[in-house]
Amino acid sequence: MTTFPSTAEPAGTADTTGTVLEAAGVTMRFGGLTAVRGVDLTVRTGEIVGLIGPNGAGKTTFFNCLTGLYVPTEGSVSYRGTRLSRKPHLVTKAGIARTFQNIRLFANMTVLENTLVGRHTRTKEGLWSALLRGPGFHKAERSSEQRAMELLEFTGLAAKRDHLARNLPYGEQRKLEIARALASDPGLLLLDEPTAGMNPQETRATQDLVLAIRDQGTAVLVIEHDMRFIFNLCDRVAVLVQGEKLLEGTSEVVQADERVIAAYLGTPFDDAPGAEEAAEVRAAEEARSGAAPGAAPEDSPPDAASGPATPEGGAR
Repeated sequence: MTTFPSTAEPAGTADTTGTVLEAAGVTMRFGGLTAVRGVDLTVRTGEIVGLIGPNGAGKTTFFNCLTGLYVPTEGSVSYRGTRLSRKPHLVTKAGIARTFQNIRLFANMTVLENTLVGRHTRTKEGLWSALLRGPGFHKAERSSEQRAMELLEFTGLAAKRDHLARNLPYGEQRKLEIARALASDPGLLLLDEPTAGMNPQETRATQDLVLAIRDQGTAVLVIEHDMRFIFNLCDRVAVLVQGEKLLEGTSEVVQADERVIAAYLGTPFDDAPGAEEAAEVRAAEEARSGAAPGAAPEDSPPDAASGPATPEGGAR
């Protein structure tokens, strides 16, 4: 894996210390049902933070609130001290990129073309430039392609630049999603279950890739069900249980907490939300997304830099 020099200053890189992301009291209600309740979370420069919890805990709903796909009912989300817009493409432009639980690639576009999609927030060429295709347009195209190739080299996909995305093995499709997200030069990368469906070798390669991304100066917030992956990777781990933050701390602290163990085993603990309430929240999310009952809820269409719209993906 190679390092990559940035051809454009990553969003927000002027602040080299302190807090990258601050979510304060984030609450998301669907009608009278609360899917996420008063969640506080910070991510600091140079950190990898994990977000875990049983199915239905509200992890992806929380991610959607961070990235503008959902507008929180209450609370605020700030990036490097500036409150974020409610529009996903402006969140990406500010410096936050994400991947999705279910792969969202342009299947009939090449690996290089998919990566170039992520550059749109970092190019200054407008409609007239694209129509007239003058020297400035061609210079911007060359610069974007150079950056995209650096990222494909970084993720190990350079040799497949001309392959259609749909023809890549599953693990490489995951890498391509990450490369496309990195193309927007984010200061914070949100990964939603990046190792889902992977074998142990692919999981280890993803762990190495995430560590390399952090070493390049990008903070990472990751949702994952693979506990070994999370505990080996993250500096801090936050636990969501049915929409509420139960605990936050180091891997050692989280693993030893009896409430976390009980939540994963399905054992009730003091003040735990009831199963009936959790089922109502899931049904409300599905209704909002227009999904069939029992199906995986779908997200609103994302902006191109964080993932193009396809039928997959959604909140839990």
